[in-house]
Amino acid sequence: MKAARGARAASAAFWTVYCKELVDALRDRRTLMTVLLSSVAIGPLVLLLVSSLVAGLEKRAEARVVVVQGLAQAPTLRNYLERQTYHLRPAPADYERQLQNSHLGEPVLVIPPGFEAGLVDGRAPRVLVVSSSGNQRAQAGVGPLLRLLRGFDREQAVLRLAARGVAPAALEAVRVEERDLADPATRAAQLSTMVPYFVLMAVLYGALNAALDSTAGERERGSLEPLLMNPAPRAALVLGKWAAVASVGLLIAVLSCLSFLPGQWLLRSEVLAAMFRFGAREALAFVALLVPLAAALAALLMAIAIRCKTFKEAQASATVVMLGFSLLPLLAIFNQEGTRPWHYWVPALAQTTLMGRVLKGEALTAALVLPGVAVSLLLTLLALAFVARVLRSAALK
Repeated sequence: MKAARGARAASAAFWTVYCKELVDALRDRRTLMTVLLSSVAIGPLVLLLVSSLVAGLEKRAEARVVVVQGLAQAPTLRNYLERQTYHLRPAPADYERQLQNSHLGEPVLVIPPGFEAGLVDGRAPRVLVVSSSGNQRAQAGVGPLLRLLRGFDREQAVLRLAARGVAPAALEAVRVEERDLADPATRAAQLSTMVPYFVLMAVLYGALNAALDSTAGERERGSLEPLLMNPAPRAALVLGKWAAVASVGLLIAVLSCLSFLPGQWLLRSEVLAAMFRFGAREALAFVALLVPLAAALAALLMAIAIRCKTFKEAQASATVVMLGFSLLPLLAIFNQEGTRPWHYWVPALAQTTLMGRVLKGEALTAALVLPGVAVSLLLTLLALAFVARVLRSAALK
């Protein structure tokens, strides 16, 4: 009977602390709006910027414009370019300066004098493709222009062989064909690689302020000591604070996931809109994968901040955790050697890897999910035990 009353008292204390901390975290509207704008709005905004860039490249590709200097020197080349439905535009006199200043968005094809005469004599006259590696718009057009010139080169070679009675097939010693093994889901996931990172950062920044405010913030304001004078068990107080912090972090993550659903409406490129695959199923899977990570992050941040006397000191101490959890997901993004088994054991990296599998449409097995859950659970237990021990000590002043 006594044990039952103690359990009910501990449960009541847990819910009281949980509701109080949750209300305090949501009441700070300035901090909450900052977190929402930085963690929730930034993903769709970056998606919009990427789609704008791709849409601009597509628009330029559809325009089919070639900027040429000395076009009068090459009527044969001009005929070929026009037959490929390209529009020819004379280069400005100061095209080099405009390319360096990024005022000119297309590379310039420079045709030297004597080009047509060299072509008639059977020689290989040279042309020059001028661009600037610092001008991204112009640099993007270099590849298509070079492929166009190679097509002209092949056409002239075939005509020369035919004039000499040689079969054009003699140029093809080997026929090369390409085959892409990636399915549509894998190709679409390449565009969505940014989504797991932004969602992960939403959990991190969502839990940060709540964790610091519920520990170091209360200690600085002097409201932690009266709470500890309450006869409620220390474990109930710690669990109530931790649950509130984890809930705030997970709430921001849910909002971040949901923001990408209407964010797809902002895609200005039809190709990207067709490739971007992130629906309600992916959002639910993301949230489920982030639950253990949110719990571990909340406990770890509380453990770091509980020994700090001021909020600013806690912010400085949490920088290492912020940096580590921000850099770990980048291993999955920049990894060129495929997923390794140890990736599933590292917090943040494991969740990023698993979310990538969700975007590719691959199955999530228990063998892949459980390592990250186990490590997150272990971190949570160790951090909460440390927080409870600090609160029981007499060092709080």
